Amino acid sequence: MTRRATVYDVADRAGVSIATVSRVLRLPDAVRPATRERVLAAVSELGYVPSGSARGLAERRTGVLGLYFPGFDAAEEAPELDVLAEDAATVGFTVDREADAEHASGMLFLDEVLRGAELEAWKRGFVLMIGVGRDDPTRETVRDIAGRVDGLMVLAQSVPDDVLARLAQRIPVVVLSGPPRGDRYDHVTVSNAEAMAEVTRLVLAEADRGRIAFLAGPEDSPDGAERWDGFAAAVSAAGMSIDEVVVVRGDFTRESGRRAVAELLEGGPLSALIAANDQMALGAIEAFRAQGVRVPEDVLVSGFDGIEEAATARPALTTVRQPMTDLGRAAVQLLARRLQDPGAEPMSVRLPLRILVRESTSRA
Repeated sequence: MTRRATVYDVADRAGVSIATVSRVLRLPDAVRPATRERVLAAVSELGYVPSGSARGLAERRTGVLGLYFPGFDAAEEAPELDVLAEDAATVGFTVDREADAEHASGMLFLDEVLRGAELEAWKRGFVLMIGVGRDDPTRETVRDIAGRVDGLMVLAQSVPDDVLARLAQRIPVVVLSGPPRGDRYDHVTVSNAEAMAEVTRLVLAEADRGRIAFLAGPEDSPDGAERWDGFAAAVSAAGMSIDEVVVVRGDFTRESGRRAVAELLEGGPLSALIAANDQMALGAIEAFRAQGVRVPEDVLVSGFDGIEEAATARPALTTVRQPMTDLGRAAVQLLARRLQDPGAEPMSVRLPLRILVRESTSRA
């Protein structure tokens, strides 16, 4: 291997300072055309590739933004993979008459948030670093990411308050999907309570006067708490007591939706099931189908998030469409703003939601 060209080699070849080389590569329009052309010619001749780490040391910036998620998926359930095994390239067959609906995932909430963050980071000249805190009780993953990036985006309550406060002393922090709680972070939120109240009113207007169930999210989820508040408000406005409602708690996964239906049906038929997210709602529909319970003829089902698979499910799922891609984009925009103006007052951005009325709540 030949020696890799450095910024000093480029500066020497072009007859300029290393600061001028850096300026040409970062802000070419700010450099005189003749000088710019000499530097770019030297870069081309030498095959120079800028070093992100060296640039970061010089500018006290890395050009990298971090995005930290908790580990929602069950890593222990992933099948073993050995790419070096002799039979790794064989072709197998499965009779898949059910189109593998049980294991289909579609475009999930975090996937779209990630997509939006990556898009906006790219547009603004940043690289995105992703961290997943799977089985990470000490939060070493988020600490490691924070030491490598200019700013950090985290899902609300995925990082303990004390850990997040220490990280925010070093780099800007944006909190996704959680309202401000007396903190000094920037926030990107959505109207969870209002939207859940609206979709609950829609379902109650269509449902028979039978058992109504709410499939709640995890106790520590800010989104889940707001959606419960919206549901409870709509139930009260409909003249019902919240004690009349059957409540089962899930963990936002499809499997928890299936388990919830098994528990609920032990108490008798349901008129409607309102779920705090789409994955649980889709799992519930699968469980109802397995028990011979028809959706929407026997029971109405609604979700929340608006993931891609909600539209292609059978029946198509009534849901609240979150601007998931825009959540990621907005978080990057807030980080970029904070990096430009570290002393700016914290900002909380609330994005709009839209209710998508589909077959799962219509008996017409």
